[in-house]
Amino acid sequence: MGCIFSQLAAKFAFFPPSPPTYQIKKCDNGKLTVVSSSSSMPITVADDTSLDVHLIDTKRGNKVVAFYLKSPYARLTVLYSHGNAADLGQLYDLFVQLKVNLRVNLMGYDYSGYGASTGKPSESNTYADIEAVYQCLQTEYGISQEDLILYGQSVGSGPTLHLAAKLPRLRGVVLHSGILSGLRVLCHVSFTFCFDIYQNINKIQKVKSPVLVIHGTEDDVVNWLHGNELWKMAREPYEPLWIKGGGHCNLELYPDYIRHLCKFIYEMESLTTEIRLNRIRQSLSQPTRSNTSSSVTSDRCCKIKLCQPKCPKPRCGKCCWWPMCSCCWRPSCVNCCWKPNCSKCLSGCSSCCIKCSQWRCCVDTHNQVNGKQQG
Repeated sequence: MGCIFSQLAAKFAFFPPSPPTYQIKKCDNGKLTVVSSSSSMPITVADDTSLDVHLIDTKRGNKVVAFYLKSPYARLTVLYSHGNAADLGQLYDLFVQLKVNLRVNLMGYDYSGYGASTGKPSESNTYADIEAVYQCLQTEYGISQEDLILYGQSVGSGPTLHLAAKLPRLRGVVLHSGILSGLRVLCHVSFTFCFDIYQNINKIQKVKSPVLVIHGTEDDVVNWLHGNELWKMAREPYEPLWIKGGGHCNLELYPDYIRHLCKFIYEMESLTTEIRLNRIRQSLSQPTRSNTSSSVTSDRCCKIKLCQPKCPKPRCGKCCWWPMCSCCWRPSCVNCCWKPNCSKCLSGCSSCCIKCSQWRCCVDTHNQVNGKQQG
């Protein structure tokens, strides 16, 4: 049943351009080149010596097309996962602008079933696609995760966070109009169904690198609240960019978009391993909520949450109600606390001792008795 719902969700999540805006052809020298399949949208890549075209095999048996654009000034590489209604032919000009303005190498790819890539689009296929492209970056160009930034737009935030959660030394992540999950785009739900796709809400906390979130405040496809929630849940959130008046597909047109991205890239270039280790040490040295709460309740009984007196015979089976407590390992003495001779009610009752206001009378009585016995 879950697979059926996932297939239905995939039909609503993926809208590959039909027909594709480009085709792949092999040159006489064996290299692949791009040819436009639409006269209204020509692709001027014939003279682009910085572009490498790849046809990459995935573990699910598909072949995906990838564009790799080299920059002579690059120190980092961006792996770009696009939205659900575009292919590489439409994104080539954007890739060139990002390469030049950010001074990065850029690898973009088409999901299975998009552009000239084979297969059908699905959540599982996109995960296999990005893993295969990342492996290509490693083997063909020697790029390690320390020099890589993952960029995911809209649906592309799914495969981006899938891979980012597996790479602990990744340099950074950019979520552009990202989604919490596929179902949450359609309706507001407070819990995750098993058939929901791209459950980013469960993966964002596994990402250990800085996360930049970019979202338009007037996005009518993926509400701004998705980006805001992803930013709040990130372990290492970077200063977000909320583009006032921005929609879902036009954020690149705002000057703040490229300006903020340049700032992020510059800081990621300056982020050395030593700085990251220092940040991790600082985060580990800060007290957590659990540690704070445990220190406050260390002198309390784990069962009734009340201050307990010291038993003269610790962990004694005869005088201790719970001699071996698995939570706090502190005994609560039966003789002094469970049925004491209370000076206020003059009876061996338990009601007055369970109340905090009457607790001290039992402790003081017990301490006086112990003092006389020891004396």
